[in-house]
Amino acid sequence: MTTMSTESSISKQIVELVKNQSWETGTHLPAQLLADRLRVSRQPINTALAMLHEKGLLTRERNKGYFVGEGFSQGVSDIMQALGIEETTVTTAVYFRIADDLLKGELPQEFSELLIKTRYNLTASQLNAVLSRIAKEGWAERKPGYGWAFSSMLLTPDSLLQSYRLRLALEPAALLEPGFKLDPQVLEQLRTTERHLLAGGFETATADELHDRGVRFHESLVEASGNAFFIDTIKRVNRVRRLLSYRSMRQRDRYPEHCRQHLHVLDLLVKERNDEASEFMKEHLQYTLSSISKIGDILKP
Repeated sequence: MTTMSTESSISKQIVELVKNQSWETGTHLPAQLLADRLRVSRQPINTALAMLHEKGLLTRERNKGYFVGEGFSQGVSDIMQALGIEETTVTTAVYFRIADDLLKGELPQEFSELLIKTRYNLTASQLNAVLSRIAKEGWAERKPGYGWAFSSMLLTPDSLLQSYRLRLALEPAALLEPGFKLDPQVLEQLRTTERHLLAGGFETATADELHDRGVRFHESLVEASGNAFFIDTIKRVNRVRRLLSYRSMRQRDRYPEHCRQHLHVLDLLVKERNDEASEFMKEHLQYTLSSISKIGDILKP
């Protein structure tokens, strides 16, 4: 397996984002919005958009930018094949094995690249891809000199609950910020995602898709506050809580109610009833906190 270039990697992420969000033909793809979602600068986004346009997947309008084209009616695998981008199924599978083994206490706190490469039978490029993803998501980091270390922040069941208690203090306040303004296009994209999941999409979505959907919803609302301190904090929390969040997704019967609550928050914000939206956000996060508390056995090693 060859290492995926930055251009191809960003293109792949844009394709997956468009498909996961069910963005229809003609949807505008602002470079800054994509850069914020994928947490990269605009330069690689613009390069990737140009490549997708060249391949016929996007249309472009002068002085307006890029839009979803008819080519997105194909499945993700067909689009990737047309782009010549190899899907990283092996590294994704190993990523989840490492996460599960870590939570079961079967991996040491400090580890070498050789241990991971040997234990999971990886090539050098696969090893690099897996460790890069883990490091980017904040639950392991390279030690000074030699070796790696897993973060101890999210290795206990109570860690996920603690992260929700922090969010309970922050997110309702974000909706009350004086500069709060939610972009109408972002709002409609959030609505489309929630309706798709409510229609049964939560049953077939991958753990990645479910986690990212929740992250996008809550980060979008905090970003709308315009408060840089709130935004930085919520993004840090979401990066490091991913590990236990995956395991909590094994029971999905709470997701339809989550979707309905998300849609209600959006309805209140559209009507500029931010005080009510803030109060309901508290109820929503408390509901989630209570739901996760009841599945404690899933979170335990």
